[in-house]
Amino acid sequence: MAKPVNWESRIGRRLRLRDLHIFFGVVQWGSMAKAAKELGMSQPTVSEVIADLEHTLGVPLFERSPKGVQLTHYGRALHARANSAFDELRQGVRDIEFLADPTVGEIRMACPESIAAAFLPDVIAEFARDHPRVALHVEQVVTPTFEFPELRARKFDFVIARLARAQAPPDDELEIETLFEEDLVVVAGAQSRWARNPDLELADLIDAPWVYGDKNTWGREWIAEAFRARGLREPANVVTTLSVHLRFHLAALGEHVVYIPRSILRVSQERFGLCILPVRLPNRRWPVATVTLKHRTLSPVVTLFLDRLRAYVRANALSRRLDVLEVSVPPLA
Repeated sequence: MAKPVNWESRIGRRLRLRDLHIFFGVVQWGSMAKAAKELGMSQPTVSEVIADLEHTLGVPLFERSPKGVQLTHYGRALHARANSAFDELRQGVRDIEFLADPTVGEIRMACPESIAAAFLPDVIAEFARDHPRVALHVEQVVTPTFEFPELRARKFDFVIARLARAQAPPDDELEIETLFEEDLVVVAGAQSRWARNPDLELADLIDAPWVYGDKNTWGREWIAEAFRARGLREPANVVTTLSVHLRFHLAALGEHVVYIPRSILRVSQERFGLCILPVRLPNRRWPVATVTLKHRTLSPVVTLFLDRLRAYVRANALSRRLDVLEVSVPPLA
């Protein structure tokens, strides 16, 4: 059992940020030797730092083996808390940079491609015009669940995600703010035979070539539910991809039928020559939300961007626009 530690005498005076930096390196590379090489240090120095940390805390932080090292449960606890502490320090530096010069800063965000291909370009372009010296980093993530490992690891400031309500368990760590809700639409090329049939029904599309998302994604389940509700089998001729651009091109170049979030329609309809097919899907709404960590202090420039994102949603009335664009079709049987 770990002994109680006197913070002032054993940690406050002996635990250094450099030690924690080396500790993170060993965790990242899983080996004292690899960490030493990457950090530009000698292996004995790295080993000594880790040994001193363990002595200071009075517990083993790593399990050693010929293949490398692994965190003990003590090590995992230190890693989680120290990571938060380092993140707060980084945020503090970013705050100071912003106070010294409000025109600079850095924003790290993530979102699925279906958002990057929809409204996000407009928000970024508008923000970049007003804040040209702010660096924006956007990474693509898939958000079928509420795990968000990169967000929890503080790699991103926030994530813009499409969420299924059934996948939203209570979570003390996450702050979820719904921006708007939308539905799916089924589209095809404007010159396709499907677009030329004003009386088209879902049953007419069983043998059509479809473009689906990956298994277990909410959109795919939504489409499957639409076929089941009419007592129909699902299409067998299916291309599976998460690429929004591949969906657009397949629909535009041939006879493929595609389902997409309605907010992407404005971008894809004119550019790719797509049209909405008059088939009705189950009545669902797909929340689009920002996800942040509850107890993490966001930098001022990140807060500015999120305010701009909210303003864009309000100004363009995205949730109301979805209702205006509803296609008038018969209800589900």
